[in-house]
Amino acid sequence: MASKLNPYISFAGNAREAMEYYHDLFGGDLALNTYGEAGAPAEAGNADNVMHAMLEGENGFTLMASDVPPGMEHNPGTTISVSLSGDDGDLLRRCWEKLSDGGTVAVPLEKQMWGDEFGACTDRFGVSWMVNIGRPG
Repeated sequence: MASKLNPYISFAGNAREAMEYYHDLFGGDLALNTYGEAGAPAEAGNADNVMHAMLEGENGFTLMASDVPPGMEHNPGTTISVSLSGDDGDLLRRCWEKLSDGGTVAVPLEKQMWGDEFGACTDRFGVSWMVNIGRPG
């Protein structure tokens, strides 16, 4: 198996909702495991929260995520951005539309000085995204 790098995003109790949203956006296979399935007692208060989620998109996109366990600090989108790039403009524009909907656009998706279309936003879950559409060929 080849090495790969993919983001692992932490959420504060809404990982299931976020990963289902990303699953709708990217397609592919979504696997979710809860803290309860791993043996966390119900009285811990996080048994239904996501301990690990993995979305493997049909187009090669992979996201992993979890809800932070009690006592762990949650700082969404402060140290990492997820970058989507390629030359499939139609796919990447659809991704941009969904990711920016209900979020905050920092840089509108438009042609930049280096010739590509680029945009940056924070989605409704607090995750920072960059979308870069390169010129084909």
